[in-house]
Amino acid sequence: MKNFLQRFPDALVRLAAVFVVLFAGVLLVQSLLPPAWTDTRLQQQATVERETARPVRYAGSDVCAGCHDEYSVKRQGYHRNLSCETCHGTARAHVDNSTEVKPSLPRLREFCVRCHAYDRSRPTGFPQINPAAHNPLKACITCHDPHDPKPPTTPQECRGCHAEIARTKALSAHVQLECTTCHEVPVGHKTSPRAVLASIPKEREFCGRCHAKGSLVRETPKVDIEAHGEKYLCWQCHYPHMPEVK
Repeated sequence: MKNFLQRFPDALVRLAAVFVVLFAGVLLVQSLLPPAWTDTRLQQQATVERETARPVRYAGSDVCAGCHDEYSVKRQGYHRNLSCETCHGTARAHVDNSTEVKPSLPRLREFCVRCHAYDRSRPTGFPQINPAAHNPLKACITCHDPHDPKPPTTPQECRGCHAEIARTKALSAHVQLECTTCHEVPVGHKTSPRAVLASIPKEREFCGRCHAKGSLVRETPKVDIEAHGEKYLCWQCHYPHMPEVK
């Protein structure tokens, strides 16, 4: 280290000078900036003042309960987690002057499909439709009470909620299989699909009924179920609704 310092004394002095200049420059810039730019306390105070100065537009769903019986219906329905103002707009002005200021009443199909048009990114079991095919030209409220939007009839086919899976399975080798061949579907799954789930095979032997060597099911690909895929479940490597081998 001593030899290094002796060989490059000038370089070290210049480097130290650069750091001193930079540090002094930072201090100078900070001293020239207005306090509102550097003082965290002042910034927080200004933010609070700015936000509290804004007019109050939302009333909150609990206020609706005092006048509207629909609130109790909604609390028991599928829209219970939605604020009333999600669909009816900001309601503070309506609360202050309910005679002259009325909330909006969305009646067009375009409003409901913001949430219920098919979108593959939405969670499994979320009610989704194709607006072009599902009761075309009819307003959604013709069949559905928006405060308790149960369908007038429960879909009897899996494709009613699992359209993407149905389209995939229709092109696969499993096209002839009923969904209930592999899934046990409780009655409650039809009305509360996210709370009551259909079963998923949890043992390799399940697929082995058709695909293990010695299976009595003809014209299916056969494997040694004891050795093929080691310990993994079949559907961890093969997508069951399109189980082609890659």
